[in-house]
Amino acid sequence: MWLEVRPVTDDANKGSGFFHQIWSQALTTVQGAEGEAQKLLAKLQGVSQEESRKLAERLQGQRKDLEKRVEDVVKTSVARLRVPRREEVAQLTARVEALARRVENLSK
Repeated sequence: MWLEVRPVTDDANKGSGFFHQIWSQALTTVQGAEGEAQKLLAKLQGVSQEESRKLAERLQGQRKDLEKRVEDVVKTSVARLRVPRREEVAQLTARVEALARRVENLSK
């Protein structure tokens, strides 16, 4: 099977930079959320068990929301870059392998 090796293009560098920027923003957001959680935990001293349970549930909900937002941003970014899905890559690989077999058979 033949594979074409292409040099890294400016488009690839732009895509890499774009993902780096998104990842940096996500990490900054998570770090900010962790900082807020630490502040809240410091305030929890002397708070009732029921209040701390409610706060923990609220923080858990906010974390899930944050994770979903980061996931959505990454999905949108990948879609914009037109990165092929795993299934598409598998289909193309199967087609290339079938073509390679046909070429082999023709050359015999």
